Amino acid sequence: MTEPKQILALNRFEAGRAGALGGRLGALVEKRQRCFGASSVLFYEQPLEIARAEGVFMYDIDGRPYLDVYNNVPVLGHCHPAVVAAMSEQAARLNTNTRYLYENLTTYAETLLGTFPPVLSNLLLTCTGSEANDIALRIARSRTGGSGFVVTETAYHGNTSAVMEISPSSYRKGRPLSAHIRTVPAPDSFRLAAGEDVGEVFAGHLEQAIADLERNGIRFAGLVVDTIFSSDGVFADPPGFLAKAVDVVHRAGGLFIADEVQPGFGRTGQGHWCFQRHGVEPDVVTLGKPMGNGYPMGGVVTRPELLEGFCAETGYFNTFAGNPVAAAAGQAVLDVLEQEGLIANADRVGRYLRDGLRRMGQADARIGDVRGVGLFIGLELVGGGGAPDAALAGLVINAMKARGVLIGAAGAYGNVLKIRPALCFSEANADQFLAALQDVLRQG
Repeated sequence: MTEPKQILALNRFEAGRAGALGGRLGALVEKRQRCFGASSVLFYEQPLEIARAEGVFMYDIDGRPYLDVYNNVPVLGHCHPAVVAAMSEQAARLNTNTRYLYENLTTYAETLLGTFPPVLSNLLLTCTGSEANDIALRIARSRTGGSGFVVTETAYHGNTSAVMEISPSSYRKGRPLSAHIRTVPAPDSFRLAAGEDVGEVFAGHLEQAIADLERNGIRFAGLVVDTIFSSDGVFADPPGFLAKAVDVVHRAGGLFIADEVQPGFGRTGQGHWCFQRHGVEPDVVTLGKPMGNGYPMGGVVTRPELLEGFCAETGYFNTFAGNPVAAAAGQAVLDVLEQEGLIANADRVGRYLRDGLRRMGQADARIGDVRGVGLFIGLELVGGGGAPDAALAGLVINAMKARGVLIGAAGAYGNVLKIRPALCFSEANADQFLAALQDVLRQG
């Protein structure tokens, strides 16, 4: 696969252009590239220097506000005072590893597990979603004795060695998939033939992938999906379409791993977890990004017998995961979601925003599809004949930034605007976004 198309669509700042910027910004970019080399990636044709953030806004060094409609890590809003206070107070009192007893960790674990089906009653903590997905793969291998995994064609699940193998969107320079990995097309109802059922089609592709693994002597271990298919272009509907695929997984003796790193913690506006929308019960659930509202946290939720089997083989310890400051941050996130009614807000404002985008699409054929749920929305941009238009997406992203709105892209073709603001996003914020987008499309 070539360079990830969703990054190409961002028109990222390319190395070697620092001199063209000049002044403070050019010097800062040059210094960053000198320190971080090829690993330095900056968004936008002209990068931003961000000085502070609050709520749904980030502010550059000159104090200009930018409406953040992309960054789903601060799920409550940037620098939420409740999280800042919880972290500060706990850091001043105690911060150490999980080899000791402290009440706030078990209180947090009980609160978090209370949002899951009762059978998913054990929690293993990590620092990142990548670590969580790595552990999930190991649990599946331990349970099934298999090594074969199925993922979607442009999935992203993290950056450890094992998890990179199930993240085809990150592959570059034509690197082939590992022999034990198979991919299936994303459940894209927008591009289905008339009369086809997205759940049946997705399950059928999965059956074929599992059969191919078996023909090659590779035992199937599990299906791993980001439950809103974020990197694939955001696919949430119809509710329940995943159930047929989960049945296929279990009939084949594998585990269903629900990656909730991006859609979890209320973003879908219909409960804490996107898998609930499909009426399925995962074997393993992985958590990350918004878990600490910016504090690095991740986790794995699973059944006791699966965790016991994993720990009997390898054991597990993580120096930083589950420390008291992490527990305080995580508890504050769960408390604020409840106290401020943010899950319901995600549902209400998400509907308002999707309605506005659909009205816009009725008058503009370049908007091919509006999909998603809650405050996780994909807006597909197309050209003639409905062909994906990544160039238009790149233009829109940079033009929106010039108008003070930050947005990103995803999808197999890099033509889907990925809309996922903090859950405190309001109808007024949505109106600002819609007005900026309308202006950009008129100009474009």
